[in-house]
Amino acid sequence: MSYVGPDFDPPRPRRFRRGRLTVAVAALVPTALVGWLVYEAVADTGGGRSGAVPVTASSATGSASASAPEDGKQSAVPPGRTPATARAGSGPLAGKVVVIDPGHNPSNFRHTSEINRQVNIGTNRKECDTTGTSTNSGYAEARFTLDVARRMRTLLEKQGATVKFTQDGDRPWGPCVDERARIGNQAHADAAISIHADGAPVGDRGFHVIVPAAVHAGSADTRKIAAPSRDLGERVAGSFVRVTGSAPSNYVGNGTGLVVRSDLGGLNLSTVPKVFIECGNMRDSKDAASLTSGAWRQKAAQGISEGIMSFLRG
Repeated sequence: MSYVGPDFDPPRPRRFRRGRLTVAVAALVPTALVGWLVYEAVADTGGGRSGAVPVTASSATGSASASAPEDGKQSAVPPGRTPATARAGSGPLAGKVVVIDPGHNPSNFRHTSEINRQVNIGTNRKECDTTGTSTNSGYAEARFTLDVARRMRTLLEKQGATVKFTQDGDRPWGPCVDERARIGNQAHADAAISIHADGAPVGDRGFHVIVPAAVHAGSADTRKIAAPSRDLGERVAGSFVRVTGSAPSNYVGNGTGLVVRSDLGGLNLSTVPKVFIECGNMRDSKDAASLTSGAWRQKAAQGISEGIMSFLRG
């Protein structure tokens, strides 16, 4: 997501230093990020590159579908199934509810008056939504987020989870950020995640997971979900590194892959454990090469899903 609009006030950029990266990652993110550091030290690949990282047996279960058709064709809604709600199944995650929020909406640009209206985000008011960003070649963030979300749904359903979407390309615009949070709350989600890709300057690379600060102001109160959300964020970040081989952001998070924010309505209004993930920077050519690859998006979906599975299993 571009840092412009409702959930997009820019954090102060901080360039990471390799020394601080080692300490922060070891303290904040499970063994997967530490493994990435070891890989960096041995392979000397440098930050921001999607190097060849071995995929574990669990992640390989989803890699076979990496060549599946992209976007909506990959996971079309079958007849008789409500687009925004998946079926519960049997498996280790049976009884668990996951809400996936594909950031933005492919048709938001046609509804500027609707998405520009102000909504309550708990601590103040911001625009309902934005159009999101895109690669220099025009691949839209909203298209990316839907594709990754649909791939995640398939993976999580196979584990028995009930999966609900905030939107599945089935709305003309939105929903607004306050409604996105409300959908997760009303579903009593065991975990919720908002999928995005950033629109930062060229040269800024890597992913980061945004976790809620402990906010208690206005109608926002994240004190009960701050700790479990951080746990969820750490697990997602660790799995994302391990499965995709992507490096943590080199422009926010001090190399930890984690950023704490208090200005996002989607987090401030949540009453269930929730995080955002920026899967990469669409405006940088190296990150864009990954984000536009169907095979890489399958890995991204696998990495995020495995982090959620780890969190739900405890």
